[in-house]
Amino acid sequence: MKFFKHLKTVTHHRHLVLCHCVKCGIPLQGLVHDLSKFSPAEFISGCKYYTGKRSPNEGERNAKGFSEAWMHHKGRNKHHFEYWNDISTVTHRYTYVKMPYRYLAEMLCDRVAASKTYMGREYTDDCALNYFLTGNGRTQMHPDTARELEKLLRMLANEGELKTFSYIKQQLKTKKNTPFDY
Repeated sequence: MKFFKHLKTVTHHRHLVLCHCVKCGIPLQGLVHDLSKFSPAEFISGCKYYTGKRSPNEGERNAKGFSEAWMHHKGRNKHHFEYWNDISTVTHRYTYVKMPYRYLAEMLCDRVAASKTYMGREYTDDCALNYFLTGNGRTQMHPDTARELEKLLRMLANEGELKTFSYIKQQLKTKKNTPFDY
């Protein structure tokens, strides 16, 4: 039973991300979004820790102290800020790398879709912003990426999806040759 419920949740989430990505002008990214969730490394764990109320990765993390599925996922999906860190040639320590705008846009689409998926009828346009502000993600990503994401989430909360997705689509058109300029 968990198999089909998890499959339905992942499929629903991916469908929402695709719809949002199309509105932002990145349909191909929406189409291939989170395909790694169907790999055995992620799908089996997703079924085992499925609750329907939160990411199965949280359940796996609580049970084992870490999430193998999450480690697999973040290393293969560029729309996660955790993907964007590398060892600095200056300090020889891990440092946060600024995300290209198109992956930042996909991250926003992902966050909105996740909020809709897990919050259901309780979803409002400020849910993704509230999640961002209460989490510690902004301290674990490049400061410019965090500022731009917060700006887009505030736009979503205050002005809605239509305006935010239109703005992102326009930004993507102007940033084709300068993907890190924001």
